Amino acid sequence: MKIPFNKPLIIGKELEYITEAATKNIWLAGDGAFTHKCQKWLEQRLKCPKVLLTHSCTAALEMCAILCNIRPGDEIIMPSYTFVSTANAFVLRGGIPVFLDIRPDTLNIDETLIESALTEKTKAIVAVHYAGAACEMDRIMKIARKHRLLVIEDAAQALLSTYKKKHLGTIGDLGTVSFHETKNIISGEGGALFINNKRFNDRSEILREKGTNRTRFFRGEIDKYTWVDTGSSYLPSELTAAFLYAQLENADRIIARRCKLHALYHRLLSPLAEKTDLEIAGRNTTGMTNNGHLFYILVKDRQERTALIRHLKQAGIEATFHYVPLHTSPAGRKFARTAGRLPNTVRLSERILRLPLYYDMTEAQVQKVVDRIQRFYEK
Repeated sequence: MKIPFNKPLIIGKELEYITEAATKNIWLAGDGAFTHKCQKWLEQRLKCPKVLLTHSCTAALEMCAILCNIRPGDEIIMPSYTFVSTANAFVLRGGIPVFLDIRPDTLNIDETLIESALTEKTKAIVAVHYAGAACEMDRIMKIARKHRLLVIEDAAQALLSTYKKKHLGTIGDLGTVSFHETKNIISGEGGALFINNKRFNDRSEILREKGTNRTRFFRGEIDKYTWVDTGSSYLPSELTAAFLYAQLENADRIIARRCKLHALYHRLLSPLAEKTDLEIAGRNTTGMTNNGHLFYILVKDRQERTALIRHLKQAGIEATFHYVPLHTSPAGRKFARTAGRLPNTVRLSERILRLPLYYDMTEAQVQKVVDRIQRFYEK
């Protein structure tokens, strides 16, 4: 019984909707009927003022950097423990990521370190909600308002997770999510930009349409469209949106299943964590809900992790880890700087191991993973 780390899911009318887009709507390029359906679903469900689908979360982050008017030398506060796109989006505009350490309980940015890292060049704060767990957004927003900074939420892993009854991605000025095939709700590649500050409404549409006011033209607000600003082609294909809409229709079912598996891992591994140095992913804290995106454990060190990965692989179980901290990477040393030492980032990145978790995974497969881990520590 092989257990992959991830398994992409078709759960509803994905193929039917793709066929409808291609043969009935006869619209394959972006911004068609299914794109608008997805955007409306997200706006209504998340209570977000404006949502624009993009071809990736990376694209949405790049749009954030442009909307924030990042210029060469501007500094952007963010954790080092994140995917490269979080930093790259701002580096492309000449911005300088300023890496902070993370909290050991959530692996999110340590909000207590933010103010000491600010300079006259600081322009924005990026809050990355790792594993669907919320950053301390009240504290981050308070700091941002005090110092007149913009806040971008990188909620790539956090669709439908909440912080004090607010959906992640809808609290800061801008937010981004991912629909990559490794996420809960998928479209292969895909993402979305959440615009929570209305000052960005008009320009976001222009940037997404290659710097033109084409969107206003299609709404009948102007009689022709033209080039009015910088921009790029950030639209997803209508086929991508058609697949995504079927996933959104089943979002509650998908999230519920993943949360159930997440809770099962937690229950089965808790006795082992009490007897060994093993630590397991935390449960929801007061006022927060998690979307069950991933389940991780923290082992003793890198050597133990390597041995455990090999042990699981021998049983047909695929486990993996991420990220290499950005401040230790060649590009990170070239394009960014750190604010102080980052001991948690370095230590935890060497200890973390992500376990298989996907919709079609059975309780028996979770039990097999746990049994194999227990056998490893018994040795």
